[in-house]
This record gives sequence, C-alpha cells and structure tokens, in this order.
Amino acid sequence: MREAQPAPSQPTKRLPGLSVFLPCHNEEGNLARVVDNFRAHLDRFASAYEIIIVDDGSRDRTGEIADRLAASDARVKVVHHPVNRGYGGAVISGLRAATLPWALLCDGDGQFDAAEIGRLLPMAADFDVVAGRRIKRADRLMRRINGQAWTALVRLLFGIKVSDVDCGFKLFRRDFTRDLELNARGAMISTELMVKVARRGARVCEVEVGHLPRLAGEQSGANPKVIMRAFAELFRLYGELRAKRGDG
Repeated sequence: MREAQPAPSQPTKRLPGLSVFLPCHNEEGNLARVVDNFRAHLDRFASAYEIIIVDDGSRDRTGEIADRLAASDARVKVVHHPVNRGYGGAVISGLRAATLPWALLCDGDGQFDAAEIGRLLPMAADFDVVAGRRIKRADRLMRRINGQAWTALVRLLFGIKVSDVDCGFKLFRRDFTRDLELNARGAMISTELMVKVARRGARVCEVEVGHLPRLAGEQSGANPKVIMRAFAELFRLYGELRAKRGDG
C-alpha cells in the first residue's frame, strides 16, 4: 500500500459508473441535504451513478426520508436494516448493493462535500483505491486524538501507510471489493477494508479532502462500547491474518 499523490498519467475523465453509498443511523436532519448535494455534482464526475442510502436501523425519520428520496429519483436506492447492525454492517451492505464499476463510501452525516470527489478523481487513472485524508478534521479534540492514536496502531500492526484510516470518504475500484470477506460490525470496518484490499494487490493512495462540522444529529464514535468493540475486532483481524500467514 502506497501513500503517494503523483500526477495522473492522463487527463481526468468521468468515471464510467459510480455507486455512492451512505451509511446512515438517525440522520434525519442531514440525509436530504446530503443526497441533494450529491445529485448536484455527480453528473460532472460519472457517466452513470447511483446513490445508495443504508438506513441502519434508525429510530428517527431517516428511513422515511430515504424512501421519499428514492421515490422521486430512480437513481436513489435504499437498503433498510430492521435493527441497527453498526457502522461496519452498514458499510458492508452498501458495498454489496453497489452495481457500478466504482464505489464511493461517504458517511451520511454531511461532513463531506460531494464536490470533493473532484480531488479524488484524477488519481483513479493510476490507483484502485483513493482514500481521503481530512485536511482539518472538524471534530472535538479528544476524537481527533483518538483517531490519530488508532491510525498509529493500525499502521504498526498491519504495515499500511494511510495516515487517516477512518476517513469516511474513500473511492474504490469495485473489482477489489466484490466478494471481499468482511466481518467487522463497528468502526473497525475502515481498517479491515483497507487492509484486505491491500492484500488483494490494490494500488492505494491518499488525497487531502475537506471536512465539515456536523450540523445535525449526534456522533457515536466516542461511545465506550463502540471503542471496545473496535479494539476487539482489531485484534481478531490481526490474529486471523497472522494465522493465515502461518498456514502459508
């Protein structure tokens, strides 16, 4: 896995097809604005596109709003989880529902502008995964510190070079995520996804992207249960990969 941003080998072109998937849990105050933002920009970036809303067992009006958006635009699709499966479960469902050659993970909380795809797109000619790196993370200090510590641990354990592993804005060539076995159900999904696409030989780079303050809803990443589950899943993945190396 490489951390690099060389000039693209050819002029930037629209992607042949882009599936944007939005993991959402209790995002009634953000969802319509996020989807409208993507619809305003995606024609510039892709010849064809779909927007997949993953309603992860929301207890508010997220599912209702998602269905209304889908009813008004055939390019908007909805995956409903009857119960909350966690961020990892929502990401996995989004990847499974994607049908186009490229897939973009974007958190459904409105902290990324769809226009930032323009920063990722030039690298798609030379890389299979273009991962966002937040220029200035618009989160509380402790959340930023925890994120830096987590990334340092991930780099140590798995040898990956990305410097913002949990950034929720990543572009994947779908050949590298199709049929990928993913098990994390919490925040550790970002780490598992990056580690496993790298093991498949994906060429990976990072690109700086902007990060916006959350305007509505609440973050759950600082929840102690979320953190403990992430660590449990992290060391489970580490053990799994070590066992496979031993078998090899």
